[in-house]
Amino acid sequence: MSPGWTDRLTAGLHRTRARVGDSISQLIGRGPDLGAEFWDGLVDTLVAADMGGAASVEIVDALRSRARRDGLPDADAVRSALADLVASELITSPDPFALTPVTVLFVGVNGTGKTTSVGKIAAEAAAQGRRVVVGSADTYRAAAIEQLHVWTDRAGVPVVERERGTDPASVVFETLAQAREVEADMVLVDTAGRLHTSADLMEQLRKVQRVAKGQSAFPVRCVLVLDATTGQNGLAQARAFDEALGLDAIVLTKLDGTARGGIAVAASRELRLPIVRIGVGESLDDLQSFQALEFAQALVGA
Repeated sequence: MSPGWTDRLTAGLHRTRARVGDSISQLIGRGPDLGAEFWDGLVDTLVAADMGGAASVEIVDALRSRARRDGLPDADAVRSALADLVASELITSPDPFALTPVTVLFVGVNGTGKTTSVGKIAAEAAAQGRRVVVGSADTYRAAAIEQLHVWTDRAGVPVVERERGTDPASVVFETLAQAREVEADMVLVDTAGRLHTSADLMEQLRKVQRVAKGQSAFPVRCVLVLDATTGQNGLAQARAFDEALGLDAIVLTKLDGTARGGIAVAASRELRLPIVRIGVGESLDDLQSFQALEFAQALVGA
C-alpha cells in the first residue's frame, strides 16, 4: 500500500461518505432510541448509494440484530458496525494480478478507464520486477496506444501494437508470441470498449478470448473495468460481460466522481466476483489493491 493511499481513498469517497455518514448522524439525532424510522431511513440511504435493495436490507437487518445484542450507543458505533457488515459482503480474492505467470484480458464499455488501468498495472508490476508485455488490442481508437505509452514507456514495458483496424485477435496472437520470446511472466491485453448490448462486438471479444486461451502458456483471466459513476447501469454491463465471457474479477474506477460508491457492494455480491483494484484519481498511486474493510470504513466514515 503506497503512502497516503488511505487519505486519498477517504477523500475520493467523500461524496458517498457524505451521503451515508451524514444520514446516519441525522437519523441518530432524532432521538436516543434506534426505532423503525431509523432502520428504514438507513436502508434508503444505502439504496441511494447504489448498494442494491437486497444487500441494503440484509446489511441493515444484521446491523439491527447487532444493536439489539450488543448495543450501539452512538453514531461512531453504528458506523463501525456498519463498516464491518459492508466489508463482509465484498469478495476480494482471488486476485488475477497476483498470479505468476498470467495473461489478463481487460474488457468493458467505452470510457471506463480500461487503457489507463492496463498502463498503471503494467507499470506497477514492472516496478516489482515482473517481466510484462502489453498488447494494444484496441485497434479502433487512435488515442488508446498513446494512453498506454504514457505509462509503459516510463516503466520500460514493451507494447505490441498494429495499425488501426487490425483484427484484435491477431494482436493478441502476436502479443503472446512476443511474451514467449522474452519469457514474460505477465501479459496484459487492452481490448476495445464496446457496448454490452452489441452481439457482434461481444462475439469479437469472445474470439479474442479463444485466441488468448489457445495461445497463452499461462492461465488466462478476464477482468472487467467498471466505472463507478454509472451505478446500477454499470451492474447491467457487468452481467452482460460475465454471461458472455465468464469474468474473473472487477477493477472499479472513478470512485472519486460519484456518490454511488456502494456499487462496489452490489457488483461483488450479485456477480460473486472479487474487486481487485479501485481507482480514485489519475495518478499511478490512485489505482490500488482493494482492501474490503479499509474501503468500507472510508465509505461510511467509520
